[in-house]
Amino acid sequence: MADAAKTIKEWAAELGFQGIGITDTELEQDGQHLQHWLDNDYHGDMDWMAKHGTKRFRPAELVTGTCRIISVRMDYAPAPDSPAAVLKNREKAYISRYTLGRDYHKLLRKRLAQLAQRIDEMLQGYDYRAFVDSAPVLERAVARKAGLGWTGKNTMLLNRKAGSFFFLGEIFTSAPLPLDEPYNGSHCGSCSKCLDLCPTDAFVGAGTLDARRCISYLTIENSGPIPLEFRKAMGNRVFGCDDCQLVCPWNRFSKPASEPDFQPRHSLDNSDLASLFRWDEQTFLERTAGSAIRRTGFEGWLRNLAVALGNAPSTIPVLEALRSREEDPSALVREHVQWALAQHEN
Repeated sequence: MADAAKTIKEWAAELGFQGIGITDTELEQDGQHLQHWLDNDYHGDMDWMAKHGTKRFRPAELVTGTCRIISVRMDYAPAPDSPAAVLKNREKAYISRYTLGRDYHKLLRKRLAQLAQRIDEMLQGYDYRAFVDSAPVLERAVARKAGLGWTGKNTMLLNRKAGSFFFLGEIFTSAPLPLDEPYNGSHCGSCSKCLDLCPTDAFVGAGTLDARRCISYLTIENSGPIPLEFRKAMGNRVFGCDDCQLVCPWNRFSKPASEPDFQPRHSLDNSDLASLFRWDEQTFLERTAGSAIRRTGFEGWLRNLAVALGNAPSTIPVLEALRSREEDPSALVREHVQWALAQHEN
């Protein structure tokens, strides 16, 4: 099995994965941490996080017979200066860097399926099942146990050579492959930039995030109004937030993504808020085809943009864009437009 593991890692590199490790299914301690998080309602309206019982931290209950998990990493780091420049320009729309290209789920799932097929042909008689954020899997805990990095204070998985700008995927298998050494300890040291500089103060403490205060949750998972207390802090972030990654010193080692599908499309890495706010629903669907941005829906997209326009300078394009939707069919959008216009009257 040692030779098989070596071959699997070579195949993973050929398929574009920058990291791979193999671990067992012992995740009870991580399961306890998850339950504490849920008990405190830090998951907000993400009810799916509380479903599936113990399957999240007992992989063999999710896929019978699983005794090993192959964890892979694929980097998607943005160009070094682009995020900071967009965040500073309040007439621009900041969109989380992971979603600027093609939906990563599709690309990673295809590559993992190819890897699983090769393994199946080499090691016949075992079961293989691939996951990319598509099942109750504690991805970061699995990756840590597989030796791909440590859990940072911002809850992200950190790697000394790649920072945290990467996607994770897994293959559950019944093949008794040799284990890699887990990543024990942390290299965060006394640094607390991610905790201190969070725009909405979403961290309860090191390693614990209250999703209800997180801009990523508020702009993506939340389907209702953006709470008033967080609207100014959102700034120009209209889909997700990367602040706790951008300030992390380890991300100075991240390298811009080489995968063509992760490159920005439709200039969404540097678009004006006013221009995006004038999209109709058909344009939204066309420009976000194959993108994770679809998750928020057109109404949520306009809601987020309205808040950002309320935080933008009082320029003619900004004000005209907001006024163009004062009578929007959506009550949710109208409410946020009214709030935004009020900001420009103060």
